[in-house]
Amino acid sequence: MRTGQEYLDSLNDGRTVILDGEVVENVAEHPAFAGIRTTVAELFDIAADPANGMQYRAPEIDASANLVFSVPRSPEDLAARRRAVERWAKHTHGWVGRSPDHVGTFFAGFASHPEVFAGEEGDDRDYAGNVRRFYERILRENLYVTYAIIPPQVSRATTASGWEGEFLQVGVVRETEEGLVVRGSQMLATGGPVTDEVFVTCIKPLGPDDRDFAISFAMPASTPGMKMYCRRPYHSTATSDFDYPLTSRYDEHDVLMVFDDVLVPWDRVFINRNPQALGRQFFETGAHALGNWQAQTRLTVKLKFIAAVARKVAQVNGTDKFPGVQEKLGELAAVVSTVESALLAAQVTAEPDANGVYIPGRRALYGIMGLQSETYPRVIQILRDLVGGGVTQLPSSVKDLYGEASAADVARYYQSPGFPSEERIKLFKLAWDIIGSEFAGRHQQYEMFYAGAPFVVKGAYAYRNFGYDELLGEIDEFLAGYGSRASIDASADRREI
Repeated sequence: MRTGQEYLDSLNDGRTVILDGEVVENVAEHPAFAGIRTTVAELFDIAADPANGMQYRAPEIDASANLVFSVPRSPEDLAARRRAVERWAKHTHGWVGRSPDHVGTFFAGFASHPEVFAGEEGDDRDYAGNVRRFYERILRENLYVTYAIIPPQVSRATTASGWEGEFLQVGVVRETEEGLVVRGSQMLATGGPVTDEVFVTCIKPLGPDDRDFAISFAMPASTPGMKMYCRRPYHSTATSDFDYPLTSRYDEHDVLMVFDDVLVPWDRVFINRNPQALGRQFFETGAHALGNWQAQTRLTVKLKFIAAVARKVAQVNGTDKFPGVQEKLGELAAVVSTVESALLAAQVTAEPDANGVYIPGRRALYGIMGLQSETYPRVIQILRDLVGGGVTQLPSSVKDLYGEASAADVARYYQSPGFPSEERIKLFKLAWDIIGSEFAGRHQQYEMFYAGAPFVVKGAYAYRNFGYDELLGEIDEFLAGYGSRASIDASADRREI
């Protein structure tokens, strides 16, 4: 189990991260990445400490490994896995969406279903073995893998084969004896600058004309020709931990991955120009359900954290005895409890698949995911209502608490009964970082589109996994139990009585 310091030391490997038009010389030292790399290092230290219960004997490598990467093969395994994921999530309070356990979970699903990665007829390369061996590396080296699985938004109406311009989405330019040469781009490799490896594929369904883009592979973050274009970092403008307590710690950098004729060795290829296998890797391996169950575990921790802030705000403001405020806090409790209940229901209703992997119950899992685009904004709105104007009348920075011209006024006018000014200001600065800062805005967008566009999450995942066919059978049986002629006769009999 590598330590946090070993992880930090690995970041200075020549990876190409582009920020403000320039290549970052050393991600391990650049201030824009200080908060998130420190947080990830802390996660690895937590896992490396046996006292935290995050290690298990992995049968795939016959050695100790991180429990968040395990393949659950019993209800007990699934419960232990959730506790380990929750242990990490509690350290970040749910604010790191692409922590190492997310994509690592997908590979646990992939590796347990190697048959899905078998090549097409005539292609005898060992893609299934590549997946298995890469998963074993995750276990053995405690790797941080992120993914870039969404095409660039050149056109959302068509797939890559219909776009003007060649290889805007990453695809195979040519095949060589050494491997595939790929060119193009892929979106949203969240956390990419501070990861070990980047998994690249496409979750969007592709057609027969998109064969060149139907690929799946993983490459080191330092791969020559592989570039990461960062969105604007929020950590750089966080003036202090006190003023921006979340931004300063948990700002994950979303990046656009660009591939300039990158050679992907054959032993790193999982799917080679096979549109049918592309979707199967997610949905016939259990990876999508397992990965999103990890995500809902993290989200539950995050929502509880936001609820605690809301409750504390009402306490500090002295409004927690007001019926209207209690109603809002009650609604917040109901929303958060619903998410948590669905998470636990998915665990209780889990069943083994054909390969003996316990997959969380899809009805509960995808049902609550279908409401995430409404749930998260509602939680934020409740907190927004409770803080009111308090977050817009805060001192400009922590320096106001100690400045010669400001300290006395800040101490006098920013306090509440039983809560001195520093305590009150600290709480409301935290609330602002949840609802109003750039970090907060990014998180609202992030949670609303976490599993894709809401119409996809509802119309595909929630709809298809609810079990409507069974329910329709019950309705048909009920309707078949009576008819029009029998109803007329029965009505006549009742009138005679």
